[in-house]
Amino acid sequence: MSNYDVIVIGGGHAGMEAAFASAHLGKKTLLITLNKKMMSNMPCNPSIGGSAKGIVVREIDALGGMMGKGADYGQLQMKMLNTGKGPGVQCLRAQEDKLDYPKVMQKFAEETENLEIYEGMATALLHDETKVTGVKVGDKEFTSKAVVITTGTYMESVILRGHHVEEAGPDGEKPSKGLSPYLRDNMGIELIRLKTGTPQRIKADSIDYSVLEEQLGTDAPLKFSFEDTNILPLDKQIKCYLTYTNEKTHKIIRDHLLESAMYGGVVKGVGPRYCPSIEDKVVRFADKERHQLFLEPESIHTDSVYLQGFSTSMPEYVQDEMVHSLKGLEHAVILKYAYAIEYDAIKTEEYDYSLEIRKWPGLFIGGQICGTSGYEEAAALGLIAGINACRKIDGKEPLILSRDQSYIGVMIDDLVSKGTKEPYRLLSSRAEYRLLMRSDNADLRLTPIGHSIGLISDERYNRLLEKMAKFDRNKALLESTHMGEKEDFVKYMNSLGYSDYKGGPTGAEILRRPPVKLKDLVKYIELEEMSDEEMFQLEVLIKYEGYISKEMKEAERLRKVDSIKIPGNIDYTHMDGLRLEARQKLNAVRPLNVGQASRISGVNPSDISMLLMHLKKGQ
Repeated sequence: MSNYDVIVIGGGHAGMEAAFASAHLGKKTLLITLNKKMMSNMPCNPSIGGSAKGIVVREIDALGGMMGKGADYGQLQMKMLNTGKGPGVQCLRAQEDKLDYPKVMQKFAEETENLEIYEGMATALLHDETKVTGVKVGDKEFTSKAVVITTGTYMESVILRGHHVEEAGPDGEKPSKGLSPYLRDNMGIELIRLKTGTPQRIKADSIDYSVLEEQLGTDAPLKFSFEDTNILPLDKQIKCYLTYTNEKTHKIIRDHLLESAMYGGVVKGVGPRYCPSIEDKVVRFADKERHQLFLEPESIHTDSVYLQGFSTSMPEYVQDEMVHSLKGLEHAVILKYAYAIEYDAIKTEEYDYSLEIRKWPGLFIGGQICGTSGYEEAAALGLIAGINACRKIDGKEPLILSRDQSYIGVMIDDLVSKGTKEPYRLLSSRAEYRLLMRSDNADLRLTPIGHSIGLISDERYNRLLEKMAKFDRNKALLESTHMGEKEDFVKYMNSLGYSDYKGGPTGAEILRRPPVKLKDLVKYIELEEMSDEEMFQLEVLIKYEGYISKEMKEAERLRKVDSIKIPGNIDYTHMDGLRLEARQKLNAVRPLNVGQASRISGVNPSDISMLLMHLKKGQ
């Protein structure tokens, strides 16, 4: 029997972040995985980032996580999305190399002190009547002070194509067998059944690229990590391509609809609403003449191309017809057929805001087992679970991020307060304070927290302090320096449409005018040197100062409500004035404060008023 501080079950994106966090915090850590070579594998699209998700990757990095660093070294193409919109929704998305990204992350793991990796299948947990004490793998037992389960989509998973059902994990791996029924039958943990899926992989040289639309990366020095990592110049980035479904495609799908696992009654789990299969899109959006599909190379080492947007659970022979109906893919060779996958996850009512299972102290969960969808959400949850497992061991308060601090905080608050019956996906629309939680300022928001918990070094934290001081100095210069009437500057202002420009306004006042960019303005006013990202960040702070200030005031009102703590032993069942539904929901979620209570589905303002009255009486 081996003794550890923390044991992590599962080597996917959540498990890796949990294990890294635990080891970096000085805890003796064991990572149990089915296959060492598949750690950090990308069974679906080999991409990281995207709308809201790209901001989460930066938040992970700002807290001291590893996904952003690995993504920078494994990228094939990098884009800044939503550049035509406001800074609150702009974010990064990288097409990753399916082989190189896992290799980079596995190398990080091999080089991490305090981290041991064991290959095997966890089938049960060790525990007494009050707490979890370890993990059982076959006939071996490993004891620990805390356990983090991050089994992703593997627990009792089955692959579905048409009416064919096969016990298997994603990407042809083995499923995780035994742990799921043990959690349910021996520990009383309630589970839910979820579904997700993946599209076909196409042989690259069987595609007619001449009729497709090119999709290039962004020509800028972009990266996820705030530390020194890899930046891939545009001329080294691979091209992606765009095609569309058509009426022929839609007819094939409609004609064979009942042959799909989803519409043929085979699927039992609930799928993600915001990443539906192509047959679901055709049914739900019957008025749409076409749906866009992206052709994205999976690796420079293979000839496999990912057909994004064409996920399906149709039989293989129908998939052949569907793919060959697409422009540019008339003669495509399918290397891997699409499939749907069902798996067990843990019901959201079972865990609290620290990601600890309520009835089993010392047992934490992270990733898709929490009911989420996506690599980025999984990694973020794994990171928080790993951090809180360590803090539990040390007798410290858990790290719980608020809704105005991070998208990670929004996600966990949504999951615990509101619950989910489908794979939860982060969207920028879920965040009330998008302008405060931008991609560019994740370090300003979260690196001080990462430093305080021990994941950010003094050296990195000091660099952040220097950056913040430089911002203050440059901002002060822009606010105090009045722009004159030098001929070259007047020409610049005229070129932007200000034909009546006269000297006098400060640099900050000029910068607040819509077309003006700081990268142009610095030619006429001497500031301390800044990187492109720092320049963008300072520009946003000045241009949107009024809006940012307004959101900060609204966030402060939220914090005041969140500051009203609710005792852990409060009895909702016998609280006068509460509706029955509110009693049941509050009792199930056990919110830590009034703010969290107010966001629970089924709890209305009158219930909150009664709760506040009760708390006031109790005080």
